[in-house]
Amino acid sequence: MSASEKSPARSYRRGAGILSVGIASTGVLTFAYFSIASHVLPGSAAKRIDVLWSVMFVIISVIYRPIEQLLSRTIAERRARGAEAHSVRVPMLIQGAFALVFLAVALALHDRIEHGVFEGANALYVVLVVGTLAYAASYFARGWLAGHERFGLFGGLVLMESVSRLCFALAVAVDIAGGETAVALGIAAAPFVSLLVVPAAFLKRGALAGAPQEEARDLGRGPITVDEADAALAGPATEGVQEAAAHDELSLRRGGGFAIWVSGIMLSEQALLNAAVLTVDATANDRALAGIVFNVLLIARAPLQLFQAIQTSLLPHLTGLEATAGHDAFARAVRTTVLAIAAFTAVVMAGLLVVGPFALRHVLFGQHFLYGRAGLVLIGAGMGLHLVSGALNQAALARNRARAAATCWLVAAAAFVGWMFTPAIHNQLLRAEVGYAGATALLALALTAVYRQGSAAVAARA
Repeated sequence: MSASEKSPARSYRRGAGILSVGIASTGVLTFAYFSIASHVLPGSAAKRIDVLWSVMFVIISVIYRPIEQLLSRTIAERRARGAEAHSVRVPMLIQGAFALVFLAVALALHDRIEHGVFEGANALYVVLVVGTLAYAASYFARGWLAGHERFGLFGGLVLMESVSRLCFALAVAVDIAGGETAVALGIAAAPFVSLLVVPAAFLKRGALAGAPQEEARDLGRGPITVDEADAALAGPATEGVQEAAAHDELSLRRGGGFAIWVSGIMLSEQALLNAAVLTVDATANDRALAGIVFNVLLIARAPLQLFQAIQTSLLPHLTGLEATAGHDAFARAVRTTVLAIAAFTAVVMAGLLVVGPFALRHVLFGQHFLYGRAGLVLIGAGMGLHLVSGALNQAALARNRARAAATCWLVAAAAFVGWMFTPAIHNQLLRAEVGYAGATALLALALTAVYRQGSAAVAARA
């Protein structure tokens, strides 16, 4: 392996490591937030908090994470080609349009959401609207930080988000505040608090841009422009590189198409994680059963949140490899990630088999429900397949195959939702566990086929 290949690999491992610490902490703190909420609130109120979280994160993942991915991929590709100036106008326009559409729909469906989803709790409706709008800025910042490989600040952003959210649940636990509204306010406050790290990113960028100006003054040339500073930071660039960067300038049509397909991916992912909660809530006679399903799927959600660290650093890394290092380095990065996921999944499944039912019933959650051991192991297997699918998905996005990836996700999600409405398994919790494992297996197989087709196409061009 050449030195040029080792440097990006080291950067990726370092970035993924930094993010893993921040997002691992975030996953633990998020788990703690819902665990405390289940202890300090009645079962019906805790269930409404679960539903609020599920609904909000379906929405923000569908309308905001595509822009995070778009910014990350676009900035990383341009940086790999030697360009340091990156226009954010198109992603900002798309993000703003998505936020306005959400607001219009939320206002139009005010009564239906408040009474049909939150059982008349107006405060939860307000938290949904305010929190969702605030996350527009948070996810835009994440995409910018990921594209520029500011992984330390990215980790700080998500960590501050989870800490601030947890503080509201703790305030209720120690009787500083009380009720479900106080717990729910943490969900709305978290994205605002997380943005406190953003000024640090621009201060660092300003310091870097100031260095060439100082050198210019020493040479007696006077201050240089921001464009000249960016060029100096980028290092020597050929006319061919500059032309390639200009040709790759993101258009509204290209950016919008990518965002729409990634929205389909995010909608499908949220369906895999939340459709079971929503369908059980709508059909079960036991009003608390949806909360139990949510608790079980947290087993998958928490590692998936941790894996966001890998996904966030993997997309710009793979995009850069595709532009500069070639197919072998690209394939090696994907293979290493999948093998690490397989090892992690084996450990999680073993833990669920041994202590899963006891931990969920007596340690993590207040509801004394008898969790099935086999079902928990199925959730662990589905989690691993979901993680593998996430890695293969980033490979597809890096190769600009968002449409093919989205098709795989949409088919798997539709199969899962359809399964949840069938009476094939009377026990709705077991139905969700079996369905999740089956849907993620289908997804992983389909994305493996997309990955192999992409690799074959790259090899044919070589």
